[in-house]
Amino acid sequence: MKPEWIKRDIMVATTQFERDAVIHTQRVMRCEETGKLDESTAAHLRALQVLFGLQPTGYLDVATAEQIERLQVWGSTEG
Repeated sequence: MKPEWIKRDIMVATTQFERDAVIHTQRVMRCEETGKLDESTAAHLRALQVLFGLQPTGYLDVATAEQIERLQVWGSTEG
């Protein structure tokens, strides 16, 4: 199931919705929250993609977002 916070693959965050999706991703990965897919964020994404057996593009795609959703659930201290 596609996460609600991503609508398409994001290579460059050009809209506020995309910047918000990148910030969400950075927050879950514990990166600096800039809203930009800078080299640091791309490196974190590539590492995560390799970890989960995905193509290491460094872009925020739907498959990566699905894994980020799982990380967020696994890391939750609520409930």
